[in-house]
Amino acid sequence: MSAEYKKVTVIEAGRKKPFLRELYSFRGLLYFLSLRDVLVRYKQTVLGIMWAIVRPFFTMIVFTTVFGKLAHFEEHSQAPYALVVFAGLLPWQFFSTAFQQISDSFIQNSSLISKIYFPRIIIPLSSLITSVVDLIISLFILMGLMVYYNYIPDTRIFMLPFFILLASFISIGFGLFMATFNVYYRDFRYIIPFCIQLGLYISPVGFSSDVIPEKWRFLYSLNPMVGVIDGFRWCILKQDISFYWPGLITSIIFILIIFIIGLHAFRKMERTFVDRI
Repeated sequence: MSAEYKKVTVIEAGRKKPFLRELYSFRGLLYFLSLRDVLVRYKQTVLGIMWAIVRPFFTMIVFTTVFGKLAHFEEHSQAPYALVVFAGLLPWQFFSTAFQQISDSFIQNSSLISKIYFPRIIIPLSSLITSVVDLIISLFILMGLMVYYNYIPDTRIFMLPFFILLASFISIGFGLFMATFNVYYRDFRYIIPFCIQLGLYISPVGFSSDVIPEKWRFLYSLNPMVGVIDGFRWCILKQDISFYWPGLITSIIFILIIFIIGLHAFRKMERTFVDRI
């Protein structure tokens, strides 16, 4: 048998090219999968993409009623309480949606993964981009609320992309970790919704972190979403809200640790996805 028939080519994820260069070379696939996810999400629905508006808007109404009217947190707010709630809902819904979709992304795209080779991280990244589209739509609701309340933010609003970036890092970090282990242990599919529901209750979504006693603020900031949510409110609500800077530093450190751990777990185990999925 001639040598040309004995030659075997082995494709290993991320081994033949530098990781970022390989990812860039597949940027067209990332665009296609992101567009597909946006179109498929609202396919065969009556309201279509309007669901990206209806869901946060009615959630804001419920939270404003429960925390503002019934729990009387509205009395401690100088800004319109609907804006306080919606400024907290924006990062939380972005994180929870992105986290859940990234966590399920490898399972939902198992047929694609098993047929062709491409950088597997493209799949969770496309899910993240889809959630960014929903966030952009929600920002238009925020603009409408500001017009309704005649509320004009100051220059701190230009810091908002920084906190969106932090929310993206924590989403991809947690999401990659869960998505990787979801391939091996399908129990994680049932753990993820519970984690999201629990996180909603322990995060300052329907209320401001100012209601937390000062002696517990740092401990409360160990939840990395606290710094992100407070950051959104600090950008949007100008002088009407204080900011706990030690909490932000704590959140940034935790987010970077979570991202590194999630990416490391993914890179270590992605070569065996095809065998397990």
